[in-house]
Amino acid sequence: MSRIVRGALIQATLCEPATSPVARIKQAMIDKHVDLIAQVADQGAQICCLQELFYGPYFCAEQDAKWYELTEPIPGPTTKLMQDLARQHQMVLVVPMYEEDLPGVYYNSAAVIDADGEYLGKFRKIHIPHCAPGFWEKFYFKPGNLGYPVFQTRVGKVGVYICYDRHFPDGARCLGLGGAEIVFNPSATVAGLSEYLWKLEQPAHAVANQYFVGAINRPGWEEPWRVGEFYGQSYFCDPRGQLVSVSEKRDEDDLIFADIDLDMIREVRNVWQFFRDRRPETYGAIVEP
Repeated sequence: MSRIVRGALIQATLCEPATSPVARIKQAMIDKHVDLIAQVADQGAQICCLQELFYGPYFCAEQDAKWYELTEPIPGPTTKLMQDLARQHQMVLVVPMYEEDLPGVYYNSAAVIDADGEYLGKFRKIHIPHCAPGFWEKFYFKPGNLGYPVFQTRVGKVGVYICYDRHFPDGARCLGLGGAEIVFNPSATVAGLSEYLWKLEQPAHAVANQYFVGAINRPGWEEPWRVGEFYGQSYFCDPRGQLVSVSEKRDEDDLIFADIDLDMIREVRNVWQFFRDRRPETYGAIVEP
């Protein structure tokens, strides 16, 4: 009997100007996503992932300490709200947030919450970019230190990789070795910089590691920075690297759904025995400093 899981991705435009008070932006975006989560639940979603830093703009376009006001502990108040929503909708949630570990120690993280509302843990973005123009992430985030956890949820084994992480195949392999069946990559990436890679790298991760990938990109332009067009086009792909559901919206909100047959993983792995044929004793150069 097939294990069919209905997955959902949410890509969402900023609903409050980035020049508004930080607390107002955060509350407006949380309120917006409460409604969007209800909409995907009404359409039968069993697991849903939000976009990177979902309750704010992509503030890394500038270096300004005011954006530290967006931080909160994980678990914390937004995690608690999402636990309540997960329980209400009987849906697994992957919730990317700006985490405060200690005052002045901040991470780009994602909480994973099971369908009964249980907080399962978090992933902290491992690879932190810092490049012009407008991707000043080392000003805001410490590199993740929790490795590559895989979370056993009601619907299957879930891993998370965040934005810039997707350029590094090593962590994607670690998630596969950890048993991940679905890996979500919430992102904020712009046209011209990496759009040509958007539908290349993550299907390649899916093929190499034989799992499903849900890739979420925020849509549209964000003022006043205009560092580039966040081009949306969120999608799901399967363990063969085939895109099974793709948003056609570049600058609008969208809800993306896919009915994922997790039994395909076994079928594909029985054909392509990549994990069996690995030669880790020959890969020492990968971890050389």
